[in-house]
Amino acid sequence: MKASKEFWDKSAPRYAKSPVRDEETYRKKLDITQGYFRPDWSVLEFGCGTGSTALVHAPYVKEILATDISGKMLDIATQKARDAGVENVRFQQGTLESLALEAETFDAVLGLNILHLLDNPETAIARVHELLKPGGVFVSSTALVGELMVLWRLLIPAMQAVGLAPFVNRFSRQSLVAMLAKAGFSIDYEWQPGKSSVFLVARK
Repeated sequence: MKASKEFWDKSAPRYAKSPVRDEETYRKKLDITQGYFRPDWSVLEFGCGTGSTALVHAPYVKEILATDISGKMLDIATQKARDAGVENVRFQQGTLESLALEAETFDAVLGLNILHLLDNPETAIARVHELLKPGGVFVSSTALVGELMVLWRLLIPAMQAVGLAPFVNRFSRQSLVAMLAKAGFSIDYEWQPGKSSVFLVARK
């Protein structure tokens, strides 16, 4: 976990300047997510990075707690919120395991481009289920590293060795769906914009 924190702290300035790779796909994910939101909802986002998505969603809910392992990422996120005048998003450093969050506190939990970066996604998904209120939703967008082209799967270890890539978990879509079902979720919405990624809304 320490190595992961150091990687993302170091990557924060470059990450903040990186444009969205596929704006159309990103907008569709935002629209689908906002279709679930209600004005009185409390939302948790873990692995929020520099906070861009949390700030976009802020007008549609009561409050968002956005968390990340990287303090450098959160410094940038906090400044973005100040610049945008957004007051209902709170940023906090930590992980699902380290933060003292009460069970059944949130109406929605967002885990966007994060599950494949975790050592134990199954434990994280179980924790998300615990934190959601009955009927709450877990929105995830996940890279399916196990389904990438062989060339990329071979390149990743080399990139990791020189500090150009973080740890990645190589599960498939089928494995992810199985983890969600084991935790007690039912799939409410599923979309694969490409073979190597999946966007899911799972309901408790």
